[in-house]
Amino acid sequence: MSGADPLAALQAALAAEHAAVYGYGVAGARLRDDARDAARTLWAAHRAKRDRLADLITARRGDPVAAAAAYRLPVQVTSPRTAGLLMAAMEDMLATAYLGLVGVDDARLRALGAQSMQEAAMRACRWRAAPPSSAFPGLGGALSPLPE
Repeated sequence: MSGADPLAALQAALAAEHAAVYGYGVAGARLRDDARDAARTLWAAHRAKRDRLADLITARRGDPVAAAAAYRLPVQVTSPRTAGLLMAAMEDMLATAYLGLVGVDDARLRALGAQSMQEAAMRACRWRAAPPSSAFPGLGGALSPLPE
């Protein structure tokens, strides 16, 4: 039995990272101080992940999906609170996209998918200022809410 198509799963994760980079840029404009710094750091991390996924696709002789010029965002950003909700929604979308990598035959891609899902779930919790879920046991201590 063969797993999911690795190239299609990588493309889906890349498309989600493109959207997250866009969303973090929109949300970051409404944040201040430590929250803005956190968003800027994560924006850069998503850009790096996007570039890594593009490299993995190219190494498999694929043509990386391009970013859209703009994205319809699931949350209208009007305040620091709604900016956090947008970033949480972006992280939820990323966790779903990375789930596709968990079903491929390549163990390295499965590990990338599982780790990326965990990271996205934890970031979503932080942006919502909620306690971490027990769905990913063993990830360490409690998270503190991001400053407003």
